[in-house]
Amino acid sequence: MDYFTCTSGVGDNSKGESKGQLLWWQLSLIGIGCTIGTGYFLGSGIGIKITGPSMVFSFILAAIGTYIVFHFLAKMTSEDPQEGSFCYYAGKAFGSWAGFSCGWNYWSSKILIMGSQLTALSILSLFWFPKVPLWIFASGYAVLAICVVLLGSKGFNKVENILAITKTAAILMFIILACAALIGWIHGGTNDQPGIPTTVHSIFPEGYRAFWSSLIYAFYAYGGIETIGLLSMQLKNKEDAPKSGKVMLIVLTIIYVISIILAISMVTYQSINQKESPFVTAMSAYNLAFFPHVFNGAIIIAGFSTMTASLFAVTNLLVTLAKDGDAPKFFGKEIKKLKNLPLPSLGLATLGLLGSIITALLLPGRIYGYITTAAGILQMYNWAFIIISALKILEIKMGDKVLSTIGLILLLSAVTGTIFEKSIRFGFFVSLLLVAIIGIVTLVMNKVWKKSKKKEKNVSELKGILE
Repeated sequence: MDYFTCTSGVGDNSKGESKGQLLWWQLSLIGIGCTIGTGYFLGSGIGIKITGPSMVFSFILAAIGTYIVFHFLAKMTSEDPQEGSFCYYAGKAFGSWAGFSCGWNYWSSKILIMGSQLTALSILSLFWFPKVPLWIFASGYAVLAICVVLLGSKGFNKVENILAITKTAAILMFIILACAALIGWIHGGTNDQPGIPTTVHSIFPEGYRAFWSSLIYAFYAYGGIETIGLLSMQLKNKEDAPKSGKVMLIVLTIIYVISIILAISMVTYQSINQKESPFVTAMSAYNLAFFPHVFNGAIIIAGFSTMTASLFAVTNLLVTLAKDGDAPKFFGKEIKKLKNLPLPSLGLATLGLLGSIITALLLPGRIYGYITTAAGILQMYNWAFIIISALKILEIKMGDKVLSTIGLILLLSAVTGTIFEKSIRFGFFVSLLLVAIIGIVTLVMNKVWKKSKKKEKNVSELKGILE
């Protein structure tokens, strides 16, 4: 999953009257390019390792769940277009506490996603330099990302679009070459090439519990669908948002499913590991010396761009939270001498990167799985909020009630599945800790808001008596 922009207000309740320039298909392409990321290129390998070929069905179920989330978000956006999108709708549905907790949960998830991307880049770099400690690569990429932010965002969007195309082209290159290899046009391969599984046992070799545990990584690969709600404000015709999202999801699902089927047909799932992309592993036995290097390089370049964009995003998001009164005002300060750089907000985001580096130093073999799992779970919490907010705000018919139930069950399944897999269970507890911290802070803030409202009421009543 790759997150690419969040400059809009999280709690801004102004109507979205601004005229956008994007056509629906342009928004679809932006979504496709920016959703395909390190979570798919590398994270899918963890899922395949856990469950085997059934990872294909994980992606299909995740696509259904993602569509349901988008369906309700699009409905709320269509009826009440807002800059703050889903965080605003949470506040509208349940009060200030919901908008506050939703915003901070979103910020926390993006910090973890940024850490996941940083770790993924470091792991992919080990392909060329296997003896270099993981934390050194993590430190290098973190410093480079901070330098890009300090230089400013001029021309960054254009570069982002180019690199989004690079990612999409990389996976399409794999699909074409993999098909050519299976047909026999490219020489090489292994003697134990599994082919397409045809029996229940070959599809679910690790059992249904393992399949359950793999769901979180499939959902993680679709992460970013909520940004369609944010970016829909830039559409020329706001009512085209549902069409954009549907096309985006269909294309993504086709790309994901086809590429995964090809990968598991070319190598055994046991041979896939966290140290390289499953697509590099699949093609490594063929006489294509250039492919692993080109493919790995393309992922790193594009992955770095999205990590940097994530750093921009969490920095801007915290500024917005501060301006809306949902974070200390200190984090809303911008340094005029440094092109209005929000230095305090950037500093806190940098601490998040530092946390990833320290974790990479302490847990080099497991960090990616842990961080990705925790980030994916926090993402599921936000998506669940979108669904339940829609149930509160919208006039829901029976069909949508059924859809909401299915969606919540799928999201709950993705979260609970992480408990049963020992290798990723720690990520579940990390997510619980973060949610608990946000929950405690929300309770404290809720008391402050109640006291403030009571004080305002008393002042108003006193003025009325005096008059």
